[in-house]
Amino acid sequence: MADEFNVSDRDELAKLVEGRSDEEINAAVGDGADGVLDQIFEAMKQSFQPARAAGQSAMVQWDIAAADGTRTYQFKVDGGSCEVLKGGTEAARVTLGLSLPDFLRFIGGVLEPMQAFMTGKLKLSGDMMFAQSMQAWFET
Repeated sequence: MADEFNVSDRDELAKLVEGRSDEEINAAVGDGADGVLDQIFEAMKQSFQPARAAGQSAMVQWDIAAADGTRTYQFKVDGGSCEVLKGGTEAARVTLGLSLPDFLRFIGGVLEPMQAFMTGKLKLSGDMMFAQSMQAWFET
């Protein structure tokens, strides 16, 4: 059940997804993928550190493949502020694609970015060097 996912706390999210199969995570999320993802992107917005992104202006797109279809979120950074756009359609500097279970593992810190990329779980397109630098924008 999606209610069991506390995505506002990275450590709690990690505990919920660690050791679970994709099928178990998808079943636990059920029809609540939109709510879980909305919470995660709101938490990302709250953990954004403007000073760490000084001078950056970019659109970052996330394509998350849930059991019932892909969800697109865009994270717009400009002049030290950030905005989350659900289903945004603006051109992205970098696009990151993951399955919903791997996205939850990635955000929870259970799946390391380099490991995700090297094993094909994280698909990147666009400015890959930029993708590495944006990790520092968020409080962990």
